[in-house]
Amino acid sequence: MTLSKIAKLIKDGQPEQQVEVAGWVRTKRESKQAFAFLELNDGSSMTGLQVIVDDSVPGFAESIKAITTGASVRVSGILKESPGKGQSIELHAAELTVLGTADAQTYPLQKKRHSFEFLREIAHLRPRTNTFGAIARVRNALCAAIHNFFQSRGFLYIHTPVITTSDCEGAGTMFQVTTLDLAKLAQVKTEIDYGQDFFGKQASLTVSGQLEAETFASSVGDCYTFGPTFRAENSNTTRHLAEFWMVEPEMPFYELNDNMDLAESFIRTILADVLAACPEDMEFFNLRIEKTILETLRNIIDNDFIRLPYTEAVEILLASGQEFEYPVSWGIDLQSEHERFLTEQHFKQPVILYDYPRSIKPFYMRCNEDGKTVRAMDVLVPRVGEIIGGSQREERLDVLTDRMAECGLEPEDYWWYLDLRRYGSVPHSGFGLGLERTLLLLTGMANIRDVIPFPRTPKNAEF
Repeated sequence: MTLSKIAKLIKDGQPEQQVEVAGWVRTKRESKQAFAFLELNDGSSMTGLQVIVDDSVPGFAESIKAITTGASVRVSGILKESPGKGQSIELHAAELTVLGTADAQTYPLQKKRHSFEFLREIAHLRPRTNTFGAIARVRNALCAAIHNFFQSRGFLYIHTPVITTSDCEGAGTMFQVTTLDLAKLAQVKTEIDYGQDFFGKQASLTVSGQLEAETFASSVGDCYTFGPTFRAENSNTTRHLAEFWMVEPEMPFYELNDNMDLAESFIRTILADVLAACPEDMEFFNLRIEKTILETLRNIIDNDFIRLPYTEAVEILLASGQEFEYPVSWGIDLQSEHERFLTEQHFKQPVILYDYPRSIKPFYMRCNEDGKTVRAMDVLVPRVGEIIGGSQREERLDVLTDRMAECGLEPEDYWWYLDLRRYGSVPHSGFGLGLERTLLLLTGMANIRDVIPFPRTPKNAEF
C-alpha cells in the first residue's frame, strides 16, 4: 500500500488495520531498549510514515544494523494512532525486509538542507527530497489537468514530429540532426551536401509543433499537441532550457478574441485543478519556497484577465516613471521586467496583450490592416510574466507568401503549409504554453532547471 493511500485511510477514519508498505528510509533512530524508529517515504506523499520496529520482528538486529539513510525496505504490520508528536499514526512492524542497502559514507542525501545547485548535480537522486518529490507530483497533476481540459472540450490529441525540416519561429536556433560523419565534415571546406544525409536534406529537432498541428486543425477540427521542444539558444538564465515541454492547441474558425477566451479559461482551469489535486504539496511550496504562491494563484483563478493592446501597454510603461533595465519604446519585444510591472504593480492581476508589432513576430501571424501590427497575443501573469504566446494565423495565401519573403524564408520549404491556404483556407488560431514556465508559477521555484527532471542547458546534458 502506498503512503498516499494510507493518508486516505486516515482521512476516512480507518487507520487501525494490517498493511504492507515499501519505500526508502529517510532517518533511523535506535533505542537501547531494543527497538528503533524509521521514517519511511515512498514518494507518493509529502508526509512520511513512522515505523516502529522492535526485537519481536524476525531478524531485528541484523536488519536494523543494515539500514541506513537511503536504504529501501518492505514492512508489514499494524497501523495505529501515534501518541508521539509530529504524526497522527505509526506502523508497528511485524515483518521487515531490507531490499537494498545504502552506503552511509557515500550516500549524498543526508538529513539537512541541500542547495538546489548541489541537487542538480545529483538529479538522479533529488526526487527523494521533499521539494523535488513535490515538484514531480505537481508536474504530474498539471499534465493531467492539461489533457483533461482539452479532452473534456472535444479536442483531439495529436503527435507532431520531433524531427523537422522547417523552422517554425524562423529564428534559426535549432539543433541539427544528422548521420553525416562530423569528423570528416570538419575537414571539408566546401558546402555540405545534405543529399547524402539520412533524410536527404537538413533536419533539426523541433522548436514547435504548431505548423504541423495546423494541418490537423484544417482537417479534423480542434486539436492540441503536447510534447518536448528544443531551442539551441546559448542562454544560461533562470528562465531558459534547451529542452522543454510545450502545449499547443490549434483551432479552426477561431479569431483572436476566441483565442484569448480559450487561453484565459485554460490557465484558470488548470491552476485550480492542481490546487485541488495537490493541497499538501502546494501548502509546502507556500510555506517553504514562496509565501505568496497560494495568494498569487487565487488572484489569477478568481479575476478576469485585463485585455490591452500592446501600444497602450507601452504608453503605460513610458508614463510609469519606473527605471527599467531595458528601456521601453514602441516596437521592442517586452522583457520580463516590463511584463511583471504590468501584472504586479499597475494592474495587480493577469493581463493579455495583443496586436504586437509585426517586425518582432513570426511570419505566420495574421497581419492587421494598419500594416504595422499582427494579431498576436501574450498572456502575462504575476511572478512569471509571459506564460502563453499565441496568435490568429495568417489564412490569406498572398499575404502569407509576402510575409515569408519579408522574413527571409523560402516559400518552397513550406509548400505543404501554403497548400492549407490554397485548399479551403479558414480563419484559425492557436497558442503555446510552456509547461516549465507554468511550474515556476505553481511552485514558486526560482530556477527553471529545478522544475524539469533532467535539465538540458548549454554545456550540460548529464543523466
